[in-house]
Amino acid sequence: MEEAIAYLYKKDKVFKQISQQFGIPVQPKRPQGFETLVLLILEQQVSIDSAKATFNKLKIAIPDFSIENVFSFSEEDFRSCGVSRQKTKYIKALAEAILSKELDLESLAFKDADVVREELIKIKGIGNWTIDIYLMFCLNSLDIIPLGDIAVVNTMKELLDIHTKEEMESYAQKWKPYRSVATYFLWHYYLEKRGRKITY
Repeated sequence: MEEAIAYLYKKDKVFKQISQQFGIPVQPKRPQGFETLVLLILEQQVSIDSAKATFNKLKIAIPDFSIENVFSFSEEDFRSCGVSRQKTKYIKALAEAILSKELDLESLAFKDADVVREELIKIKGIGNWTIDIYLMFCLNSLDIIPLGDIAVVNTMKELLDIHTKEEMESYAQKWKPYRSVATYFLWHYYLEKRGRKITY
């Protein structure tokens, strides 16, 4: 992280401005595997806190949170834990892909980010945002810019006066090969400015 931060300071004054105002961001980390992907599916388009509350209900309802047990958990039971019908389908599709050996989750740690994306994108309900966060939080990929993330997009609009995804993608090229670390700065600014704390 230190090397990446020093590099970003040289490349763009915005990062020094953020750290002078709010300090250095932390690097979010989560364990690799099925549970984290289920949590990421729950986090799609809702707050982290809300998703975590739903996830905790699921974990209480399924104490042995194995892939087999999650796959066989009924739609009604998912609904009683606060999981929408759509997200239930996504979680079951993920479980089925692993059980059928279509997806080998453990092997992802040894693959290039592009290959990880190719494998995960095939699963219904797993899109680029979910893959970006998994790559960053679980696989320690240092060069991801998740432009499907509302906080990243809003912060780039606010601090850099950039307003289209194409312009953001182009602008962020200068942060390579540390676009993930740049993202941590943008999240840090977004949360601190709003007085919010998040445990990743």
